[in-house]
Amino acid sequence: MKSLPITIDSVSKAYGTYVALDDVSLDIQAGEFLTLLGPSGSGKTTLLMALAGFVRPDSGKLLLGDRDITRLAPNKRDIGIVFQNYALFPHMNVLANVAYPLALRKTPRAEARQRALATLARVKLDGLAERNIAALSGGQRQRVALARAIVFEPRVMLMDEPLSALDKNLRETMQYEIRRLHDDLGITTIYVTHDQREALIMSDRIAVMNSGRIQQIDTPQRIYDRPSTRFVAEFMGEANIVAPGSVRRIDGAEASGETLMIRAESFHLDAKLVGADAVALEGILRAKAFRGENWLLTLALDGGQEVLVCIPAALAGGCVELAAGQRVTAYAPA
Repeated sequence: MKSLPITIDSVSKAYGTYVALDDVSLDIQAGEFLTLLGPSGSGKTTLLMALAGFVRPDSGKLLLGDRDITRLAPNKRDIGIVFQNYALFPHMNVLANVAYPLALRKTPRAEARQRALATLARVKLDGLAERNIAALSGGQRQRVALARAIVFEPRVMLMDEPLSALDKNLRETMQYEIRRLHDDLGITTIYVTHDQREALIMSDRIAVMNSGRIQQIDTPQRIYDRPSTRFVAEFMGEANIVAPGSVRRIDGAEASGETLMIRAESFHLDAKLVGADAVALEGILRAKAFRGENWLLTLALDGGQEVLVCIPAALAGGCVELAAGQRVTAYAPA
């Protein structure tokens, strides 16, 4: 199947006085896996539904390749979609659910059955074709929804938080399965989630949204390491935003810049584990928590600001003995 690029050009949508999308523009490459990431109310699902044809923008254009789909009916867009609740038909078995898009397209019955069975095998559900939907686990239902979305070979696939109802272990397994399927098929994919880790694992690029606008779009590593706004820095993980005066460089040079963003996991308690140009923070230990793979320390700086320090368990032998009220120095690469 041939994937197509998507162009979102100055799209806006309001519901009364509430602005859901505020002049959003975005170019998505053919075959790309792009994630729309943001908190509830950020506009990510509204944008996805506009691409699907279920929300009509007040202004702007949506292009699939060079075709304007802004006002096109959903069934004319050649787009597959996986809904958050899967939207499977309970009165149909697995095979009938997967073959349904082919029936709508008047595909001959024998061909539809063959293609549906092949797609079920692709998502590792071969052998369950005749099973009732009610007899499936959550992960199996998710795979049926995925199979139904790709069986008719769409040019684009949209996914609206498809893993949110799954338990942690299954969700992590399905993240890799969805990405593997994307790489095999090469379908342009737009994925919506509020889960930062999920976005980092799965995406070619991430568009971070808030208040109806795209705050930053970039690769996962650059979004995480080089956030362009304070919102992105804090939303993407345990970020400490501190003034240069709150830290010192261990080589004696003065820390510079208006503010510094230091991820909690960048810190070490041993200065030998960081470079000579590292920075140091000193504070009073307010709290500590063991989280299995790491320890999370809360330090209060002299100015009163609290910072988070995350130390890998393998390097945190001294954390067990630390007590609230004790003065602690943490080091991070500059």
